[in-house]
Amino acid sequence: MPATNLPIRVAALYHFARFDAPEELRGPLLALCQSQDIKGTLLLAREGINGTIAGSPAGIAAVVEHVRALPGCAGIEVKYSAAPELPFHRMKVRLKREIVTMGEPDIDPLSDVGHYVSPHDWNALISDPGTIVIDTRNDYEVAIGTFAGAIDPKTASFREFPAWFRAERERLLGSGTPPKVAMFCTGGIRCERSTAFLKAEGIDEVYHLKGGILKYLEDVPADQSLWQGECFVFDERVSVGHGLIPGHYGLCRACRLPISEEDRASPLYEEGVSCPACHDTRTEEQRAGYRERHRQELLAAKRGKSHIGSPC
Repeated sequence: MPATNLPIRVAALYHFARFDAPEELRGPLLALCQSQDIKGTLLLAREGINGTIAGSPAGIAAVVEHVRALPGCAGIEVKYSAAPELPFHRMKVRLKREIVTMGEPDIDPLSDVGHYVSPHDWNALISDPGTIVIDTRNDYEVAIGTFAGAIDPKTASFREFPAWFRAERERLLGSGTPPKVAMFCTGGIRCERSTAFLKAEGIDEVYHLKGGILKYLEDVPADQSLWQGECFVFDERVSVGHGLIPGHYGLCRACRLPISEEDRASPLYEEGVSCPACHDTRTEEQRAGYRERHRQELLAAKRGKSHIGSPC
């Protein structure tokens, strides 16, 4: 089904802003989401807001209008896509110390970040031989899709990025005139912090993809694209392709990693229980627990309800 005909609107958003009392913002925001039957997760911290939500177009519009009225959020950019059904089972508004965790508390994206590059200018930048391109996402995200020629840090979490860069800096940048550094992530938030980190490390020629991969896949036609594969998203769609059409990957309910058709054909795959990536890291007792959870989810689905143990 074309994305334009899908009934559910998905909104991915983030914005760095100064919230003096984020705890006071949580209640009204959660109440509005619940009244509009919106599902997903929003994170609030003193540095801003981050999250992905889904629901009816009217409900999403009401929540986005509310978010734009928060202190410093009038200019927030929202990336919209569509889904055939709600990709989340519940609504959560959580208070956090950071809206994206890097483990470098002194890095402030509101003070100094890299140069923004629009999706339509991105191909020229990353095709320049004088540019090194770094994918700042986690290893399992990179595994299902990335830009041609991008460096994969093979990090399991964003917290590992600073140590990786410091260890690899000399190899990446050399001892002469440093190359341009172009970085990208799913929606742009990790690059806000990672480019701010590189600037703090003394790197001036730092660029990042404005709006992230999602905006690129939305704006750049497939026949002009340098993107290879699909883009992992943190909801029940699992991945999206060009035009933000839901992709072909599923999700392992044990380890939360994306699974391909090849993975499903493996003898180590059991729906709701295990996949080739996690089978040997789980005990039989754990797998028995996953089987029971999966059974309960199937029973709940037959009743038209979401099982309370569902992860999203």
